[in-house]
Amino acid sequence: MSLNDSKIRKLKPSSRPVKLSDSHGLYLLVNPGGSHIWYLKYRFNSKESRVSLSAYPAAPDFAGAAQQYNDR
Repeated sequence: MSLNDSKIRKLKPSSRPVKLSDSHGLYLLVNPGGSHIWYLKYRFNSKESRVSLSAYPAAPDFAGAAQQYNDR
């Protein structure tokens, strides 16, 4: 499912966090308090990790995520 602005704006917070996948490890986490946070899931040395990119409605900072990954 490809996420777009209209789909995200229609989302209502539920009692539990909801993870909405976009593509290639990118997903939006909708928390019960109403916050929307972009995450990028990746695998390194057979270990799954994630990095937070930005809060919605700001666009994900792919360059910043790549820099954080390279700085490790």
